[in-house]
Amino acid sequence: MADVKDTLKNAGEAIKEKAGEAKNWVCETTGACSTSPADVKPHMDVISSCGCHMGKVDHVEGSYIKLTKSDSPDGRHHFVPTAWIDHVDNHVHLNRDADDTRRNWSDAPAVTSA
Repeated sequence: MADVKDTLKNAGEAIKEKAGEAKNWVCETTGACSTSPADVKPHMDVISSCGCHMGKVDHVEGSYIKLTKSDSPDGRHHFVPTAWIDHVDNHVHLNRDADDTRRNWSDAPAVTSA
């Protein structure tokens, strides 16, 4: 049984690596991917690094992406730092997995004092 689990784990890691290489190739050859918050538009899906749907963009507020509350599991807005953007194509792809994103998103953008 351990051999099957190891084989599946190795296969999953190989697929993830090849998918990352494919994404990089597409971004480099087409220029269709961006990491700029300026390319984040309302209603875009926000996807974690593990492929989970995290919500939809309401709008960008400072250095945060505000997610819609209508698409939230708890009916509240959540804020994701734009620093977590891996790339933007038709969706906003994060460089964090779903668990880490949920653990660390906030209910309000950080306030900085002048």
